[in-house]
Amino acid sequence: MSIGTMTSKGQITVPKDVREALALTPGTKVSFTRNAEGDFVLSTSRPSLSKLAGRLRYSDPAISLADMDDAIAEGAVGS
Repeated sequence: MSIGTMTSKGQITVPKDVREALALTPGTKVSFTRNAEGDFVLSTSRPSLSKLAGRLRYSDPAISLADMDDAIAEGAVGS
């Protein structure tokens, strides 16, 4: 069993083994839901890829696949 400790500010230190098991990283949202027995269930959520769409901007013209292939070949020769 792992135990976390709450600070005076209401923050809880999540033990390392729990962080690793839940893949918790900074910025991960954690929700607490009470089940029928009155226990709280912890779950995590991360933004879906569809919500991240459009976050990165690229304003130059699109590059063709042939141009990409040429650049890759050129890089391989230059290595």
